[in-house]
Amino acid sequence: MGKYNVKVALIGYGHLGKWHAQKAEALANLVAIVDVNESSLNAAKNAHPNVKTVTSLDLIDNEIDAVIIVSPTKYHFDICLDALKRGKHVFCEKPVTETSKQALELKKLLEDNKNLVFQVGHSERCHQAWEIISDQTIVKNARAVHIKRVSPFKGRAADVSVVEDLMIHDMDLALMFYGEPSKIDAIGTVSVTDKTDYAKATLTYEDREVVIEDSRCDVEVERSIHFRSNEGEIKVDLFSNKIITAKGFLDNGEQNIQEVEYEKRDHLFIEQEYFYNSITDNRKVFVTLEDGINAIKALEIVNAEVAK
Repeated sequence: MGKYNVKVALIGYGHLGKWHAQKAEALANLVAIVDVNESSLNAAKNAHPNVKTVTSLDLIDNEIDAVIIVSPTKYHFDICLDALKRGKHVFCEKPVTETSKQALELKKLLEDNKNLVFQVGHSERCHQAWEIISDQTIVKNARAVHIKRVSPFKGRAADVSVVEDLMIHDMDLALMFYGEPSKIDAIGTVSVTDKTDYAKATLTYEDREVVIEDSRCDVEVERSIHFRSNEGEIKVDLFSNKIITAKGFLDNGEQNIQEVEYEKRDHLFIEQEYFYNSITDNRKVFVTLEDGINAIKALEIVNAEVAK
């Protein structure tokens, strides 16, 4: 058992669930892994021989305080609803539900159970870069922001579009930095699956524009966010963990370009730490259900625009 005295069940032992299970076993008391797939349960049993493997929460209901939900998105709502009704704290991977209507129903239930912690897994908030640049005027006063996350197709997550798979990360970052936009426009293409594989969303604010570009059918790999303001520019390379700043000039008249590296963090580990701290020490929830709802509402607008 880890340093947190929280009895937890992990629901969904797929690609991401395997990583979450490792963090849960290291940090808390991982009581059980829940999955309806026999081969997944066998894999879980081999990797975590001291942890129960079951097909339903009914079998361990009285043994746990919290759940970590890493199932496919289409099951999130029903599992979250069930867990809250059982009085369990919930950590649910993004997107928290398929629709904002579902998420609002969870919000209503949570309002009647204010003692329960509900955290959404928007892991991109864990980059150390945000702590370094968040107070800088270039970021605060940025007139144009470009968030880009592109790569060739990897053969996974084809059950959802690139909007739900990747753009939700970047939409959450845009909302984290600048709040709700006055308008969202979007376009998209379908090329390697039967769903949107490339999407570009433009978020319009009173004094800035944020462009989010996500692709899972690209010719290269890039993950970055570029802030442009009258004071200068900052580009955060999320792939190589670098912050490049252009501000002012050198003595020879050339633009002053500075580059610093920031630490690469274990985002899932950090997220779970936040979750357990909220349960045991009543600390502020890292990413709230309201944050998750705002991201879904924005994506619904994007999907509607892409479908035009």
